Amino acid sequence: MPKIIPVADELSKTFWDGVNDKRLILQHCAACDRLQYPPKPACQFCGSGEKLEWKDVEGKGHISTYIVIEDGRLNRRMPDQPYNLALITLDEDTSVNFYSNLPGVPPYEVPVGSAVEVMFEEVAPDQLIHEWKVVG
Repeated sequence: MPKIIPVADELSKTFWDGVNDKRLILQHCAACDRLQYPPKPACQFCGSGEKLEWKDVEGKGHISTYIVIEDGRLNRRMPDQPYNLALITLDEDTSVNFYSNLPGVPPYEVPVGSAVEVMFEEVAPDQLIHEWKVVG
């Protein structure tokens, strides 16, 4: 599947710098002890903006559900269709979710409930993105 090259803004720069260092760094609210993704100016749970900090996380989760994309209207991605779009739930904080096409998993063969871990893939010179791979 063609990968979109991220363009970091002031809010997401720390996240993307971490990805480029092969680290998964998420916002953590010290006021309510919750993680959040994507980055936001204030905690999505308690509203605190002053207590947000960045925290390294393990990068382990599980597949909650998935769909298969096979929609011809998405012309720039048509050559790669069909492909999986899985919802990954972070084990460290189940309120945090990511999407992944699960590299290496054939369409319609997604093992829902399986463990996954973050991996990093180069999409442009000096630019990585985070993806998720099935483990175990």
